Amino acid sequence: MSDQLRRYRRALEGLLGVPATEGNTVDVLRNGDEIFPAMLDAIRAATSTVDFATYVYWTGDIAKTFAGALTDRARAGVRVRILLDAVGAHLMNHDLVDDMRSAGCQIEWFRPTSTWKVWESNHRTHRKVLICDEDVAFTGGVGIAAEWCGNARNPDEWRDTHVRIHGPAVDGLRAAFVSNWAETDHPLFDEHDRFPEQPQSGDVTVQVVQSAAQIGWSDLASAFAALIMLAERRLRVTTAYFVPDDRFLRLLCDAATRGVEVTVLVPGEHADKRIVQLAGEDSYAEVLACGVAIHRYEPTMLHAKVLTADGLVTMVGSGNFDQRSLGINDEANVVVFDAATTAVFDAHFDDDLRRSVAISPGEWERRGAVQRVKESVTELFDEQL
Repeated sequence: MSDQLRRYRRALEGLLGVPATEGNTVDVLRNGDEIFPAMLDAIRAATSTVDFATYVYWTGDIAKTFAGALTDRARAGVRVRILLDAVGAHLMNHDLVDDMRSAGCQIEWFRPTSTWKVWESNHRTHRKVLICDEDVAFTGGVGIAAEWCGNARNPDEWRDTHVRIHGPAVDGLRAAFVSNWAETDHPLFDEHDRFPEQPQSGDVTVQVVQSAAQIGWSDLASAFAALIMLAERRLRVTTAYFVPDDRFLRLLCDAATRGVEVTVLVPGEHADKRIVQLAGEDSYAEVLACGVAIHRYEPTMLHAKVLTADGLVTMVGSGNFDQRSLGINDEANVVVFDAATTAVFDAHFDDDLRRSVAISPGEWERRGAVQRVKESVTELFDEQL
């Protein structure tokens, strides 16, 4: 490990208090055509346990396919635990829930909005984790819905990124599942859990960042801030929702001012939440003026959440670069300290840039009054976005 890479690792470990683990294998999965088959293969191969938490579970054939795979494993005697966020997954076909429960799946809704504890309703689990047989784990941005199928070839096929991990880092992602599962009436573990020694399956160092909903600064915020501050040459941010607060705007501008090439890739005309996009656009003038480049992805909705620094380190997971991910929701990300893996993410970024349009600072300054008013209105509630 190079001195610079070691510096990244020790800084993140020291700031988060979470040791990175060595001996992992990390496979980068791009878009539904790669992500869904890998996840389904892991589920179908499971012989002991499947733990699955997701914010989005909507509709489409893929929703039925996942339900069928989970149902089959439960009927085969595998302990299947499924945690669905009550807000994010509310569009799910409830017949699928009934079918999975009838087959023996333990399935629960995370923080139903009908609870009298109204202060909890705003704090969701945005985590997307799958752990099979305590051996393989997945995390990233993908939801279980038709929108994520395909390969980002048109507006009906969203662009997203997931990772598959073998090795000691699997334990950290399982812990992310368990910390949310603990809010149900089920036990944390049972006779199916073996808690095996995780094998050294590869040579990649990984740190798991569990970020819990809270008031104030979160571990995910610390990870974002540290990576921005440590970057020396290049910082690349891909995010579905870009709504940084004043502190993060300053960090991005400070990085650009000290000579770091800072590029932010965001959704373009196919953004699924225009109000969130507007809230982010309110900060464009400031970051463009200090040298940060912003590109809009054109082909479809960009839903990936990836940051790479200096071609050495990558953070990927469920957390966006917005105030909701940085403090309001539960998130699960991993930091990968590996140049070869980061090169894959950077190659994907380069490809995405070729399908994007850069925002010109001069052009943005000439935007109309209506656009400016819309941006200003979002300031009233952007801390919730």
